[in-house]
Amino acid sequence: MGSDGIPADQYRSAMRHYPAGVTIVTLAGADGPVGFTATSFASLSLEPPLISFNIAHTSSSIAAMLGADSLVVHFLGEHQQELARRFSREAGQRFSEPDLWTTLETGEPVLHGTPLWVRATVRERFAVGDHTLVVGLVTRVHDDTGSAPLAAPLLYYNGAYHRATALD
Repeated sequence: MGSDGIPADQYRSAMRHYPAGVTIVTLAGADGPVGFTATSFASLSLEPPLISFNIAHTSSSIAAMLGADSLVVHFLGEHQQELARRFSREAGQRFSEPDLWTTLETGEPVLHGTPLWVRATVRERFAVGDHTLVVGLVTRVHDDTGSAPLAAPLLYYNGAYHRATALD
């Protein structure tokens, strides 16, 4: 238990009941492409356009993230559950299929089939508890959502992936 907090297992159990959108963060690492799933994505500010997400200090991607100048955040649709699972597995498997991704002219890997993603430059990193909070300035938006029927977003809830249903 933390100095004034509840036990970690109690906190984890409660947070499992809060649905979160699923994103994949990708960046160019010193030894090749790096990527990981992140359900902690947030839009922070419109002026300037800032985003944030957290990465665990135990993540295999933490060293690359701490050294990165820029990154891409992919917003996953319901059709991309297998991609989310791939980027939650062992780091060596994430980019093992070259048909799944390409590299932007700025060097970051970008995943095919993701109609909405943003590129950001890293502005701040804060060590907070057992995670690092990363704040980025959005410098590019790729929005291909208007050219095809928009897939429902992929959500993570109670330890599993789910399809969001529209509220009309």
